Amino acid sequence: MSDMIATSSQPGPRPASQGCPLPLSAEEGWEALDLSLPEGPATPPEAPLDMPEQDFRGRPPLGPDSRWPSLGTIAARLVAFGGAAAIAWVGWRQMILTFGSNVTWLQSVLLVLFALTFTWVGFSFTSMVSGLFARRLRTPDGPNEAKIAVVMPVYHEDAAATTGLLAALARDLYRVGLADRAEIFVLSDSREPRAVFEEMAAISRLRDISPVPVWYRRRSSNKGRKAGNVGEFVRRWGGRYDQMVVLDADSVVGAATIRTLSARMNADPAIGLIQTMPMLVGGQTIFARLTQFAGRIYGPAVARGVAAWSGDSGNFWGHNAIIRVEAFAQCCGLPELPGKPPFGGTILSHDFVEAALLRRAGWKVRLDHDLRQSFEGCPPTLLDMAVRERRWAQGNLQHARLIFSRGFAWISRAHFVIGMLGFLMSPIWLMMILVGLALSANVLLSRPDYFPQTYQLFPTWPIFDPVRMLWLFVAAMSFLLVPKFIAIFRAWLRPLAKDSGGNVRLLASAMFEIVLSALIAPVQMLIQTRQIIEILRGRDSGWEAQVRAGQVPPWHVVLRRHALHVALGGATLLVLAFLAPWQLVWLSPILAGLILSPLTSRWSASPVFGRWARRQGLLVTPEEREAPELLTAANALDFRIAGMLPRAGLDVLGRDPALRARIAALLPENPRAPIEERLDAISAEAKIRHAGSQEQALRFLSPAEQLAVIENRALIEAFSKLPQ
Repeated sequence: MSDMIATSSQPGPRPASQGCPLPLSAEEGWEALDLSLPEGPATPPEAPLDMPEQDFRGRPPLGPDSRWPSLGTIAARLVAFGGAAAIAWVGWRQMILTFGSNVTWLQSVLLVLFALTFTWVGFSFTSMVSGLFARRLRTPDGPNEAKIAVVMPVYHEDAAATTGLLAALARDLYRVGLADRAEIFVLSDSREPRAVFEEMAAISRLRDISPVPVWYRRRSSNKGRKAGNVGEFVRRWGGRYDQMVVLDADSVVGAATIRTLSARMNADPAIGLIQTMPMLVGGQTIFARLTQFAGRIYGPAVARGVAAWSGDSGNFWGHNAIIRVEAFAQCCGLPELPGKPPFGGTILSHDFVEAALLRRAGWKVRLDHDLRQSFEGCPPTLLDMAVRERRWAQGNLQHARLIFSRGFAWISRAHFVIGMLGFLMSPIWLMMILVGLALSANVLLSRPDYFPQTYQLFPTWPIFDPVRMLWLFVAAMSFLLVPKFIAIFRAWLRPLAKDSGGNVRLLASAMFEIVLSALIAPVQMLIQTRQIIEILRGRDSGWEAQVRAGQVPPWHVVLRRHALHVALGGATLLVLAFLAPWQLVWLSPILAGLILSPLTSRWSASPVFGRWARRQGLLVTPEEREAPELLTAANALDFRIAGMLPRAGLDVLGRDPALRARIAALLPENPRAPIEERLDAISAEAKIRHAGSQEQALRFLSPAEQLAVIENRALIEAFSKLPQ
């Protein structure tokens, strides 16, 4: 077997002169590619880089940048945060005038909840307006020899889909001239034997066809989850690279954008991280298309505002960003938090913390809002989104333990607060509704006392200004909707509207999105409220593979998941219909969303309705009307690679010598592990020795032992020698 593994440690691009023409499109030259064994070992020679764990209470290291923010950034912050503060004060004062001077306890509670909600929606408006002060970004010319690692952590993913993305990106890197200084590194945390087997087979095929080096490492310990996965890569191979582009398993950044990001970072030695604004693509269901339409039409204006007030203290969203490896190693080693999950243990939303640590050390962290060739997938259904949000909610609430860490910039703390409020606003909104209903019930069911004082000559009339309350409601709705219409108007002035079906269809799509979002919002409010309660009660989210491609949930699932929502909506409707029918005018959108939640959840998950919307020209994005070549190639390569993967289970290892050689080529040459990590391999060896056939051996082996076989050359050979 050693003869099958080349000794070269740095496989490079295949030159066309070898008789293996490089495919420059999704369909060109595939059959001519050499599909023999991949060259070289699974990983390059190690180049260790020290990555110390950070002390959140200690003195931060001195970094390269200590300048004051620019005048544009200061102006943007005054508009965003100062404007939100002004809106909060006006809303507070107007609400007090609505209630009058004799404010009851329930009214005081409602006043606080209203002020929080009013400020939150006001900030969404002022943040977008602050985009007027966004800096003009330029890409410098000049030599750039920075070595780039494109890093993709994976965990039980669709092997063909992820390798299809990377194959298309590898081809793109070659086309823009980055093949000599860019490498792809797949970092696997997968633990399920079938997933690991397919993953290795797919990576082997990717190494066959990639014009840039592709490395693969699967670690046996999942300590630290994704952050620990990337951290181990930096500690072992970080010294080999100057910059790294971090991807998710369903995301990709075009090579031209990677080249731009690298040039911008290379030109400013103080930049530690540049985040792009990913565009959602590939949505087939109504829910996914709704999400990707909103992100594509409203997202650029929102990103411009966030970039403006963040300045050089931006945030990190975990993927589709370029990072200076030296800076990351210097200040982003994350410790385990003391205590048990959900507030202790591994830092889940590590990206926010890493951005704050970079900025604490003086490195610039930017959101470059002008780059468009950055893509990611989106959850296909409302229920799949709820599963993702459960982990995000836990990670963001965990930041409450870190927000006052020593040395963090106040803008970094603002990012933490915004992230937490993104989930806490759901229970706040729910409490505001319940307190409002309680006030109405108090008025309806209690006997009024107009003479609370003995010997009082004149009655104390209750004060409530419905006109002022109406205007506050109109203002709140305006803060929610006006940014969307500003984004639509902005799209009308650009090719974005034409590329999305034209002005009329764009407006119709926006109205469709507003109505459907209004129906979904109360359901998400209750789902997120339940998630917050679970977290506060100490329930951990765990670590499950993300659903990238969903299916229509059956009726019994949606009825069970939304039974409480329907019951609450129906009960509230009946009570208000008898006691306060005028309240239905204000609460009808919320009640409709709750009562119709099973229908909305199921139908929004239907690809059939998604195709119907596409035929009607609704929720169409430019990337859907004219798919970028990178995504077209990725889809084609996904299909081709899927056809090359073994259809059977692990038993194919015993029948296919070439596949065994491919899997062996992705294993480390000299694996080292403590005895406690080799127990599964020891027991697997004993079971294989006593098995009468390969089929019997697979029945004997536990999942952990099957995994031990896949990652051990000797066990693979022993298994293959058993009778079939």
